[in-house]
Amino acid sequence: MRRLFLSLLVLFLPATVQSAGLPVIVVLGDSLSAGYGIDHTLGWVSLLQKRLSDEGYPHQVINASISGDTTRGGAARISAVLERNNPSLVVVELGGNDGLRGIGLGEMEKNLTQIVISIKESQAIPLLVGVRLPPNYGVTYTEQFQSVFKSVADQSGASLVPKLMEGVASDLDLMQTDGIHPLAEVQSRLLNNVWSVLGPLLE
Repeated sequence: MRRLFLSLLVLFLPATVQSAGLPVIVVLGDSLSAGYGIDHTLGWVSLLQKRLSDEGYPHQVINASISGDTTRGGAARISAVLERNNPSLVVVELGGNDGLRGIGLGEMEKNLTQIVISIKESQAIPLLVGVRLPPNYGVTYTEQFQSVFKSVADQSGASLVPKLMEGVASDLDLMQTDGIHPLAEVQSRLLNNVWSVLGPLLE
């Protein structure tokens, strides 16, 4: 009950969290982080909060993810998200919908760079998370798409999780019927992929 209360407190009263001096981690993402198609309490972001608590970290996680969001949308709202939540670290998981909608890779890179710069200017740590496209988009395009995340990380100095869906995306049995979103049962694998980079940033 106490953990449920704290979770609701973080979701609806972030200013209270700030005033209590608790460090905040914001996840700025799309449906992969919003828990599309599953109980959101089983999504990797909710599991992140549990792992932090279990391992003794005081951080509170605020999920600012919106299903269907693009890097353009993220760039448009990052300033407000930062101002409202005053995070110490921001996980950026965006880009998948850019690829699915055919938004230019140049624009995607520009938007991600803008997001990362805004995060760094707020004195928070940016953690960029790479995502993948379905294989039917072709090898050349999917490789170019994937390289955008590394390019932004290299040029901005942001930490990078190369592939959120590593060990999951290649197995359709682990995916929902749309072939894009992972099942609830494998959300812990997504968390492990993120935690491998995020964990050391908290030390």
